[in-house]
Order: sequence, then structure tokens, then C-alpha cells
Amino acid sequence: MNKLLTIAIPTYNRAELLDKQLAWLSQAITGFESECEIFVSDNCSTDTTQDVIKKWQVILSNITFKSHRNSENLGVMRNIIYCLNSATTKYVWTIGDDDPIQNRAVAYVINKLKQQEDLSLIFLNFSGRNKITGEPVHPPTIVGNRWFDADSEDGCGDGKAIFEHCFSKSVGAVIFLTATIYHTGLVKQALQLWPDAANNWISLAYLAGYCAANGGVIVTKETFLECIVGVSYWQKEPRSALLMQYKHIPEVILKLEESGYSKHFCKRMLLHNGKEVSLRVFLGALRRWPMSAIKTVIPFLALIGISVFDVMYFKEAGIAEAAEVSTQQLQKKRELSH
Repeated sequence: MNKLLTIAIPTYNRAELLDKQLAWLSQAITGFESECEIFVSDNCSTDTTQDVIKKWQVILSNITFKSHRNSENLGVMRNIIYCLNSATTKYVWTIGDDDPIQNRAVAYVINKLKQQEDLSLIFLNFSGRNKITGEPVHPPTIVGNRWFDADSEDGCGDGKAIFEHCFSKSVGAVIFLTATIYHTGLVKQALQLWPDAANNWISLAYLAGYCAANGGVIVTKETFLECIVGVSYWQKEPRSALLMQYKHIPEVILKLEESGYSKHFCKRMLLHNGKEVSLRVFLGALRRWPMSAIKTVIPFLALIGISVFDVMYFKEAGIAEAAEVSTQQLQKKRELSH
């Protein structure tokens, strides 16, 4: 792998947006042509996407510019994963075809990757904006329009701890595709360990968590891009809210535990998710798809029940351990007094 970074764009039937994104990239990548390659994965578009790709391959002839057209529409997650698996460089940055990104982002990423060779993950901070109203959007747990409230510019902190903080603050932040640069080898390992990741809309959180557990992590303080809220692909799926809350997030948390995250942290996150789920979502699904809703929620309730028991056990074990330490300290004081 001679080049450092693959900038990949999964796309489907959005030729005009792809054209704008490649126009941005042609400027942002100037001076770093030898460090990067471009890859576009066309999910069997029926518009002029192929014409746009060919146009920019001619314009950007001084850059390695690869493309692939799927023989059929694989779905959004499979197309994203195809981009990740297709990268042959040390790092891969898969960006949305419609996400506004600052020109300085490419230079920042390349410089950081060159300075710190053991990085496994970069989170670029971003702001949020509602597509319909134009109003700023941010997670309720974070003050200000900056979706990551952690910053670790030196990449020397505990990768797991940094990811745990980010994940517990905002699941939405860690699954924002364009904000994440992965170590290619690690993200491919993660995908091998979870072959069904493409069936889970939150699986990008698992991929980031796996990378974070195996190297240095950077979370930028400054924002480099914007997330347009309210246009996510999964929001168009009628059962999305039910699946996200009751199935996909719990699955990811269990995968994080398999990846080395503490059982205590994962159980706490499961319980937190249990508090956050909407009963209204379940009741609405129950009216429309009764059998599917029941099959989805029963395993969720069982998992929450086990988590409650485990957290209580952890708490009691912690109290017992503290009591034992106190007893030992008291015994030492008695011995010294004699």
C-alpha cells in the first residue's frame, strides 16, 4: 500500500450531488495528489452518475481515481462496506456525496496521518443543521453545535476510553460516515469478525469502536464539516425506529463487548438504551406489524433483564471490594498502634 489515504464516495442516483462533491475534492486534494486515491462506488444508478465519474476521471487524471458500478443496488450499508473493503491504502475515509466539507479537512487529515503512524481512528468534529428548517441541531447531551465534546488532538489517550465517552454522549456522532477516518486493516478485520454488519444501521459505531480499541484516536476540537439532519437513508424505512432502538443499537453494544470493551460499560449502555427507547414506537409497530414487533422486542426485554441483574451484581461486588479494602486498612492501623 504505497498511498496513504483512500477517499471513497458511495453514491446512488445523485449525479448532481456527486458532481459537486468531486468538484470540492478536486480543490481540497491539491498538493496531496501523491498521498491519496479516489474511489467511487456507484450502486447501480440509473441517472448520469457514470457520466459524472468519467468526466472527473479525465479532469483528475493526475490522481489515482478508481470506480466501480454494482450490477444491482446492494443497499446503502453494503455499498459503504464495499468502499471500505475496496481500499488498498493504509487509511480509508468514506464520505457522503452530499455532506458539506471544508477544504482544509483533507490537509488536516493527511498531516495527522503522517505525523502519527499508530493512529487507528480519526473523528472530525462537525456541526448539525436541519434540512427543512435550516436550524442548528445538536445532541441533547452536548452544549453548542459541536457534536463531539471530547477532543484528543495528540492521539495519545486511551482509545477505548475516548470512544466510550463519544459513544455514550451521542450514538449519532459516531455513526456519521463522513466524520470518520478508519485504519483500513483494522476496519477490514472488524468486518470479517461481523459478516452481518451490513444488516445493522448502527454498525459504523462498532467499526469505529473496534478501531479505537486497537490504536491511537484523534477527536478534533474544531469542526471540519456539517451534517444535514433529517435525510438519513434509514429514516425512509417504515420500521426504522423500531429496529434502531430495539435491535440494532443493542447488537452493536454486544459486538463492542466482544471487541474488548468492559462488560460493565456495555451493560450500562444497554440499560441507557433501554431507558431511551420509545414505547410509542413499539405500540405503533405493534399495530402495523404485530408479529414482527413482538419478535423484535422480546429479545430486547430479555437482554435488558440480564443487564439489570449484571449491573446490580457489579454494584454489590464493588461495595464488597470497598468493604474488604476498608477492613484491611483498619487492620493495618490496629497493627501499627500496637
